[in-house]
Amino acid sequence: MSDSVSEPAAVILLVEDDEVIRRTVAMALERYGYEVSAAADGLTGLELFREGRHDLLLLDLMLPALDGIGLCRRVRESSMVPVLMMSARGDSLDVVSGLEAGADDYVVKPVDTAVLVARIRSLLRRATFAPSAPPAARPAEPDDAALVFGDLSIDPRGLDVCRGGEPVALAPTELRLLLEFAANPGIVLDRQTLLRDVWDYGWDGDSRVVDLCVQRLRKKIGSDRIETVRGFGYKLRR
Repeated sequence: MSDSVSEPAAVILLVEDDEVIRRTVAMALERYGYEVSAAADGLTGLELFREGRHDLLLLDLMLPALDGIGLCRRVRESSMVPVLMMSARGDSLDVVSGLEAGADDYVVKPVDTAVLVARIRSLLRRATFAPSAPPAARPAEPDDAALVFGDLSIDPRGLDVCRGGEPVALAPTELRLLLEFAANPGIVLDRQTLLRDVWDYGWDGDSRVVDLCVQRLRKKIGSDRIETVRGFGYKLRR
């Protein structure tokens, strides 16, 4: 028997309006050992998300009632669950819109099942150590292991991030990105290195994912904390 069915069960919410694609993707994921709940429109998907526990959301960009962008934003109001966006086009506007809404990654349809599963596995691995919801609105006390960069405090063991003594809510990918920068303070990290070490890509992925995640992270920890080194990459200021 193929080792593909040995993947530990995870619950995936699939929101796709095309019935053929929805059934095909759901059956493929179930063959890999995932449990799949599915919806044909954004509002139904939002209801299913709120009613149950899901380890990952797989959202089509173009959906009736509530599109994938709107659904992702609504989800991000209360949860940091990994979100993988699907788009029929690879246009920059579609990609940027999805990532800015809080998606962790995206794939362009039609997508090979093996590629889709690899992306899902990567997202689930990256989310295993990150909180599933934003931290409580109370100041966190950094311990002796905290890394301090100006008004930014990072506890790599407790996975707490504070800015000016106030907790900062980071999505799993944002947290991994910040930890990667914090582990290499003052060192320029190029986009391909970040794709490999943060996004877990074993190939040359789309660097727009890195750029958009850096932008989101800057909004939360301070725009001047991560410096752009033109032509090379990014670095965390000491």
